[in-house]
Amino acid sequence: MAIGSTNGATNGATNGHSGRVGFDMGGLTPAPVTPFTPDGAVDYEAIQRLGSWLGSIQDVKGLVVLGHAGEGTFLTQQEQVDVIKAFVKSVNNQVPIIAGITGEGTEVAAEEAKRAKEAGAQAGLLYPSHGWLRFGYQPGAPQDRYRRVYEHSGLPLILFQYPDATKATYSLQTMLDIAALPGVFAMKNGVRNMKRWDTEIPVIRRERPDLQILTCHDEYLLHTAFDVDGMLVGYGNIAPEPLIEMIKAGKARDYPRARAIHDQLLPVTKSVYHRGSHMEGTVALKHALVARGILSHATVRSPLMPLPEGADLEIHAAMKSAQLPKVA
Repeated sequence: MAIGSTNGATNGATNGHSGRVGFDMGGLTPAPVTPFTPDGAVDYEAIQRLGSWLGSIQDVKGLVVLGHAGEGTFLTQQEQVDVIKAFVKSVNNQVPIIAGITGEGTEVAAEEAKRAKEAGAQAGLLYPSHGWLRFGYQPGAPQDRYRRVYEHSGLPLILFQYPDATKATYSLQTMLDIAALPGVFAMKNGVRNMKRWDTEIPVIRRERPDLQILTCHDEYLLHTAFDVDGMLVGYGNIAPEPLIEMIKAGKARDYPRARAIHDQLLPVTKSVYHRGSHMEGTVALKHALVARGILSHATVRSPLMPLPEGADLEIHAAMKSAQLPKVA
């Protein structure tokens, strides 16, 4: 189901049958955190460590920066550009850098995508307009957002399906419409409603066979591993090795193997993602990266807050239990 091919990060790769822009995402695509110094500035040396490690792992297909895990909406425009450039440098052209595009208005998002492409991003993960989370969207507005952002920037786009519990979740027809637009080559699906997942994914597969489907269900990876081309997850920051093996098991329909990996990782899943707010997962990811020796501390930027006392010890213990050692 993969579109195009890349042995490394070839900008503008095109599938000869579909004419779509894009690249192969049939593996793991981590969404890395943005490290900060203790005084709250972006830590570019830590970006180099994190990006070079993730980018060197076989079957890592790209890095999505400036997303939820990357605290992208908490950065200034200049910081966003500089973070993209830093991750591009860190991977040394081994994998594509994909930028989260989060601007509220469509024209604002189109300009953001243009800046991201100029900074070296090879695709964009386009978020819904966040006003839709509260108020919902008018019919046709999501389609218009994807159309305009691609027309203005030329940046290939990934469709982002939000949880069913929000008013920004897209209907099946809306997803099919967006997937048919020029420039849209993959979907990050986080619907978090397994009834919708089980009934809608087969339809999307049938109606849009060129679209690459990626799960972003960090806490439901076992359920979704058998239906996808790959995973686009913050979880990929901290456990890329076993997640790559789970993807392979899913594609091979090897449930016992996938279940064994799920059970191995369950202490980490609980300590990182089974929290009161999914936003806390970003803070927990940074503690887990400390456990792996990539970061030296877990500084986040407001409105994120430190986790309760003792959470770091719990996360470190979970990483040890899951046999995720420090990176050499």
